[in-house]
Parts: sequence; structure tokens; C-alpha cells
Amino acid sequence: MTYFTNNLTAEEERLRALGPDRVLIAEFAGDRPEIVCLCGSTRFPDAFREATLRETLAGRIVVSIGCNMRTDTEVFGAMSETDLREVKIRLDELHKRKIDLADRVQVLNVGGYVGDSTRSEIEYACSLGKPVSYLEPAAEQGDEVAR
Repeated sequence: MTYFTNNLTAEEERLRALGPDRVLIAEFAGDRPEIVCLCGSTRFPDAFREATLRETLAGRIVVSIGCNMRTDTEVFGAMSETDLREVKIRLDELHKRKIDLADRVQVLNVGGYVGDSTRSEIEYACSLGKPVSYLEPAAEQGDEVAR
């Protein structure tokens, strides 16, 4: 099993080149940093990695996906369709608990894509009064189309 990768984005390469004594993390005011929950399709793992880096260096606590049913085949590859559906339901519910913890939600709507699970998470966050922002401009909040 591989847990780490050397496939770095250009921004990650730039930060690595600065060296550990040159990477500055933003300061925060208050008792704790802001908590941001990343939501979006797991078909865009690079967007999650880049947003995690960006938000962390901005001094925020990031909660995000913990696994990817599309790529973590060593865990999910041998499961039946029924078991996969059950796991997906549980992961979707777990992500809503992460939204409970967050101060705001950042939607990673790469190319404007928002699927059913993400749409459900947006609706849930809005029902709690959590601020929701988008990586890319949404046509109209709440009206994104799954493609």
C-alpha cells in the first residue's frame, strides 16, 4: 500500500523549494483557527490536495475526505455493489458530521461540477447557516448541475 506520493503540484514544489524555515503559515486571532470543510467530488483529488495546502497555509484547520472510493481500490475493490452502496451512505453521513464541526464550507466544484452527494452537503451546510463558498463561480447557488 502506498500512502505518500512524490507527485507534487507546482505550488507544492515551490513551497518545498523555499525550505522549512521559509514557509510561513498565517497567524490567526482568537481561541482557535477557523475550521473549513472541503466538499466536492472525489474525482478531483488534486483539487482537494491543493485546497488543503492553501487553507492550511492560511492558518485554517481543514477537514476533508478521508478516503476515495474511486482510487482506494485496495480497500474497496473487492466489495460487492451492495456493500459499496452502504459504505457510500455511511461516508456521506460522516462528511455531514465534519460539516457540523466546520465554521464554513468550501465547495471544490471543478469545472462547475457538483454531484448529488456534494449538493446534499451544500444543502445541509445551508440548513445549519454555515457559509458556503465555491472554488469556481457557481451558475446559481443551489442550482449546480451534475454532469
